[in-house]
Amino acid sequence: MASTGTATSTEKGRRIVGAERQTLAKDLVKRYTSGESIRSLAASTGRSYGFIHRVLTESGVQLRQRGGARRRKKA
Repeated sequence: MASTGTATSTEKGRRIVGAERQTLAKDLVKRYTSGESIRSLAASTGRSYGFIHRVLTESGVQLRQRGGARRRKKA
């Protein structure tokens, strides 16, 4: 999925709190629920996988299972 451009890269390791974190969380939730992966969100924002995962879970998002849509059950 292509980035929406609303979440800009941030300085690595800089704490994101308050209104800035809420704004980033809303954007990440919107992009994740539209199909973008946690890894692509991390790459486009310059943050770690763990940070993105934490923000999404704090926002109450139910995360997708590993493997996404490509994963198939064995018959």
